[in-house]
Amino acid sequence: MAVITERKINVTFLMADDDRDDRDLTLRAFQKARIRNDLRFVEDGVELLDYLRRRGLYADPRDSPRPHLILLDLNMPRKDGREALAEIKADPELRRIPVVVLTTSEEEADILKSYDLGANSFISKPVSFDSLMRLLQDLDHYWLEIVTTTAPSSR
Repeated sequence: MAVITERKINVTFLMADDDRDDRDLTLRAFQKARIRNDLRFVEDGVELLDYLRRRGLYADPRDSPRPHLILLDLNMPRKDGREALAEIKADPELRRIPVVVLTTSEEEADILKSYDLGANSFISKPVSFDSLMRLLQDLDHYWLEIVTTTAPSSR
């Protein structure tokens, strides 16, 4: 297992969010912030776990690289973020992937539950585009330059 010690250019962020507007806004903020990494999207917890476990549409590892960071909304259809987070953190192949809950909720119960399930951070979605852009830059800097993590396995 390789340790990430310097800036990676081919790093993948995976965002699980059912709101198309939020996904589009995040992509625009990612691009405007000039974050040089890959940003991919899934629309709910079922798709997130299919992506991570390389099932169905995500079976080919070239089309579904292992993410270095997951941005997870809590309130999604089919399988919500809490259920997906619990599965990710219970799976020995996935649990080391950092998961940042990025949601509209500011409820203390959601914050506590997310951390109890193993979330690495809990962030309420910013209301302005500029705040979102700064948040993405900060996440990129913190998780990919400051924190020492292991490189995701290619499985």
